[in-house]
Amino acid sequence: MTITATALPKSGEEDGTVKYAGIGPLELEAGGFLPDVVLAYETWGQLNADASNAVLIQHALTGSTHVARGATDEEGWWEQLVGPGATIDTNKFFVISINIVGGCYGSTGPSSEAPDGRPWGSRFPLVTLRDSTEAESRLADALGIDAWHAVLGGSMGGARALEWAVTFPGRVKRCAVISVGAYSTAEQIAFAQAQTLAIRQDPNFNNGDYYGDAAPEHGLALARRIAHITYRSALELDVRFGRQAQHQETPLAAAVLGGRGRYQVESYLDHQGSKLVRRFDANSYIAITEALMSHDVTRGRGSLETALSGATAEFFVAAVDSDRLYFPSQSRELAAALPGEVPVHVIEAPIGHDGFLTEIGQLSAQLRQAFFA
Repeated sequence: MTITATALPKSGEEDGTVKYAGIGPLELEAGGFLPDVVLAYETWGQLNADASNAVLIQHALTGSTHVARGATDEEGWWEQLVGPGATIDTNKFFVISINIVGGCYGSTGPSSEAPDGRPWGSRFPLVTLRDSTEAESRLADALGIDAWHAVLGGSMGGARALEWAVTFPGRVKRCAVISVGAYSTAEQIAFAQAQTLAIRQDPNFNNGDYYGDAAPEHGLALARRIAHITYRSALELDVRFGRQAQHQETPLAAAVLGGRGRYQVESYLDHQGSKLVRRFDANSYIAITEALMSHDVTRGRGSLETALSGATAEFFVAAVDSDRLYFPSQSRELAAALPGEVPVHVIEAPIGHDGFLTEIGQLSAQLRQAFFA
């Protein structure tokens, strides 16, 4: 198997720009096969001589690899945590973020070209988080990284970080799992199924073979609406929107059902759906959502305590106090099952689950002390 990775830059001039690596064929846990996988990734800082300063940051469900600005003007999604002089100081650490297999930000996914020259579409196989971890381990090999100084992420990124620590315990020295538990619960799978079904029932979905024709934009936008409700707390929606009508619209003035105006919260959800449609592929949304459904560190490994017993990393577990998607109780369950005494750090944010993005700075001092001093 030949693995080819873009040569690492000699200075910071390529920080925060996308690079690509071919990692060869990938046999998948559920029985599928990808013959030639490419991973897209971004890096910040320089890998030191013994490759001991490498930090892997895992993106969330529809997140990109753009964690921080680097040499670009585009704001990253964890600017509060990553950059020169920040908690994860890119003058000291070599940071990498990898687009998950199945994604649409450069890694092999449903919109990628299959061996016959056509997009994978409906033929794209089920990829689990363990599959993505295996793929990422090959990229680490290609870059000369035997072990990570730390692996961390929030939401699906936290699930991916945990899978790394359990699948490759000798390669993860420190692991931060933020706003996610040890497995996807029945409720989380139920929310996910509603989202994927919204896409599949769009008239333009065509069983996933819509490339070259109209995309299932309405279904993808509806999936995002469903998801976004779980990302925000009831309090945040009430305080921000209440029962207010959208500007110049009248929710309670309509001769027929289809003629009424919108409440502000409806307009907000419409906006969130439209934003995602402009930047994301519907098939990738399904592929990655189903990867997150697969999240279960106990699968084939016994009880939760048994599954985690082989992990040798130092762990940092955190939750958002108002999270109604991944409840803080799931973080406490994970921490209790990990070897040793692992406290649960709390992000105080009325916003809900998305606090792991907007309020990550609350953990800066704790993460610096625990992992990055």
